[in-house]
Amino acid sequence: MDFLLHHMLRSSANRLPEKEALVHKDQRLTYSEVATKTSSLAYGLQGCGVERGDRIGIYLTPSIPQVLSIIGVPQAGGIFVPINDTLFPDQVVHIANDCGMKGLITDTTKLAKLSESIEDIPSLEFVVVFENDAAFAIKPPAHAFNDLLEYTPSQSRCDIGIEKDLAAILYTSGSTGRPKGIMLTHANIVAGASIVSTYLGITSAERILAVLPFSFDAGLNQLTTAFQQGATLFLQNFVFAKEIVQTLLGEQITALAGVPTLWSLLAQSNSTLHKHRFPHLRYITNTGGAMPQELLCTLRQALPTTQIFLMYGLTEAFRSTYLPPEELDCRPTSIGRAIPNTEILVVNDQGQLCQPGEIGELVHRGPTVSAGYWGHPELTERVFRPHPLLPSEKSGDEKVCYSGDLVKTDKDGYLYFVGRRDTMIKSAGFRVSPTEIEEVLFQTGRLQGAAVIGVPDDILGQYIKAFVVGKEDEILDTDELLGFCRNKLPRRMVPRDIEILDELPKTSNGKVDYSMLRHREGLQC
Repeated sequence: MDFLLHHMLRSSANRLPEKEALVHKDQRLTYSEVATKTSSLAYGLQGCGVERGDRIGIYLTPSIPQVLSIIGVPQAGGIFVPINDTLFPDQVVHIANDCGMKGLITDTTKLAKLSESIEDIPSLEFVVVFENDAAFAIKPPAHAFNDLLEYTPSQSRCDIGIEKDLAAILYTSGSTGRPKGIMLTHANIVAGASIVSTYLGITSAERILAVLPFSFDAGLNQLTTAFQQGATLFLQNFVFAKEIVQTLLGEQITALAGVPTLWSLLAQSNSTLHKHRFPHLRYITNTGGAMPQELLCTLRQALPTTQIFLMYGLTEAFRSTYLPPEELDCRPTSIGRAIPNTEILVVNDQGQLCQPGEIGELVHRGPTVSAGYWGHPELTERVFRPHPLLPSEKSGDEKVCYSGDLVKTDKDGYLYFVGRRDTMIKSAGFRVSPTEIEEVLFQTGRLQGAAVIGVPDDILGQYIKAFVVGKEDEILDTDELLGFCRNKLPRRMVPRDIEILDELPKTSNGKVDYSMLRHREGLQC
């Protein structure tokens, strides 16, 4: 059985040694080649000093070395910490110091950017640098990535640990403070791959295009499901939508995951997506935020033979729900029902189950519930708690995840996202969902992006402010947008103010950065 992360790769290499596993630009590796290289890297990392439980950062652009490192670090007994390649040095330093990083795998360009900051990471004992021709004159000592691939692996030294051991720490922005590290065990990652492969029907025939960062749980899952099932994974750095379209066509891609900002880019009227047919594209998935209905309609028209899976999840528990494509027509705004082998509860403030239509907090129970926040035991206790409906003698030490997301169910048990508990707007005594207002703004058909926040008000408690980005060549009029909202929403939900931006701020995972918008208004996050 596959208990550890690298077991999934090894099993596929045993079954399909000559199958194409990993593609990036003109590099194409078979499963046998990937397995051999990751085993050598694992042994080489041990030679650098990696011991069981050491945190090793991976600060690379999407590439073959990045994937090899993600598998090789835990195979060496370490814990990999993927760092989004768009982060700035002070953000990298925060992550490194927060988790006590012992080693860092990076490239010469990023190492040069970190040169003035690297001494601010006292725990760092070594660096592994991709690109052999570089001169390494830094402290701590540096090793060449390709030199580590020359090591001869030792099975006894590189196959250590059990499924309860930590495999990864993913850093994600919360409602307050700097990003916090979420601890994932080998069991969490393997279970996530198995569950998603089940409901998406992923097999070794899949050709998966990976455009989401591996520092994002949904992006990482594309890698793990591909390797578990023996599929082929294509890595791509892109700037324009046409680059993705070219790969979809040229490589006969069957699967693509994205976030709403990506789909918005692909669905623009001038996108080459509308000029082609994609008979090989079996499915696409959306996560990281609600898919606006207009955007969903555009994608369905552009991809008539492609299944669209709407999904909801949180890094603390990975993936919680999905909506089967056959439900899109009758429940287009639903986030679906529980993923396999998972229990999803909607509970009120008293810990009781909510009735259909009643808003409550989504609580996730299942094998993907993470081990908590690195170095934050009090926050871990607040978010990861005993099962609210089971007595302690029956639940044992099992913890469920309180998501902080407010949802409701319909009479058939399908879930609908209402908003974050910590971003819900309280105005004139009413609880207002930013998501619902954003959806109405998108219905104008003139917007590429929209985000809504609450701003403190002495009378109302909070008033509603919207930030919008127009589609290309659209000239927006805020009075017209407000008039549209007045015709679609109760008075209490109509924004008082709409500000037009050139673009919405984004997090490193491509989501709208609501914290940055609050900072613009001088608000505490």
